[in-house]
Amino acid sequence: MEERNQFNSIIDAVAQEKTMAKSFMANVFSYMFLGLMLTGFISWYFADSGMVFTYLFDMQTGNPTPLYYIAAFAPLGFVLIMGMGYKKLSASAMLVLFLAFATLMGVSLSTIFVTYSMGDVSTAFFSASSVFAVMAVVGYTTTTDLTKLGNILYMGLIAILIAMVINFFMQSSMMSYVISVIGVIIFTGLTAYDVQKLKRIGEGSEIGTASTKKRAIYGALDLYLDFINLFLFLLRLIGGRD
Repeated sequence: MEERNQFNSIIDAVAQEKTMAKSFMANVFSYMFLGLMLTGFISWYFADSGMVFTYLFDMQTGNPTPLYYIAAFAPLGFVLIMGMGYKKLSASAMLVLFLAFATLMGVSLSTIFVTYSMGDVSTAFFSASSVFAVMAVVGYTTTTDLTKLGNILYMGLIAILIAMVINFFMQSSMMSYVISVIGVIIFTGLTAYDVQKLKRIGEGSEIGTASTKKRAIYGALDLYLDFINLFLFLLRLIGGRD
């Protein structure tokens, strides 16, 4: 009888963990999609209304304006603030920062509509969405521990960031192509790794608490960055073929 009760307790604990993980991941993806929709709308509006030329580029010289650099580099500041202030910030403050970050990313990404054709942007977006969806399912369902893979991918990410800085001065089209290919591979793998990581966090989280909400928002930021970077690297590959 005692063994049966222990077995039932284990079954109940596993079921509860699955329920918590599903609830947590649902919140993560909800915040992520909210951020992506905000970014997409702001990006489209800036480009469609012509504000991308009015505010991001000097109409006479064609050079970037100060707002261009603010929009390009400010999102990094928001990521750092959310990361370093995670313990002190409230869930509401985290959400405001995340939405402000997504808005500035929209302003920054509006330039892609000037650089690439709408066909290339659409193809890259749907390709990134498909790859992201598949890898998210893989990360959520696989029983293989992806921790070692994640560590390798993060080291690869640091390597391509260094390569991108070097290529900023070299302006090598071949190096740019290689960086884009590796970038797609890295963020494809990171999507599965991050989803698995967040699922495990969700299994140990208490539903409805402020702490869990903060974890969900920060998790949404991770997946948002995975998707955006996957999209941008694919866009460089697709647009580079023209």
